[in-house]
Amino acid sequence: MYLCKNKRKVKKTLHNHQPECRLSPYLIIPNNMEQPTGAFNPQILQELITTRMPYGKYKGSPICDIPEHYLVWYQQKGFPPGKLGVLMGTMYEIRLNGLEFLITKLRQMMR
Repeated sequence: MYLCKNKRKVKKTLHNHQPECRLSPYLIIPNNMEQPTGAFNPQILQELITTRMPYGKYKGSPICDIPEHYLVWYQQKGFPPGKLGVLMGTMYEIRLNGLEFLITKLRQMMR
């Protein structure tokens, strides 16, 4: 066991023999930001700002504005299938790892 940057305990296994904090099918961000190890579609970040929640308590809100507690609840319950689930899972990972600055900077650039 070791602590990653956000103080979350991570267990070493054969698949994560190096200290990786962010292993996710939604968002691939290595610990060393200069050398990406996986394919990432930057358009997903833009879609987090432009896509709105189609139903539920936060209907009409941009995916990036959905509160963390709601994303945590969905993560435990299971994200919806399709693109909406991928976007919600991505936003969950962004919030979990304290990467909201990505969304903030992109919003400023899009104005």
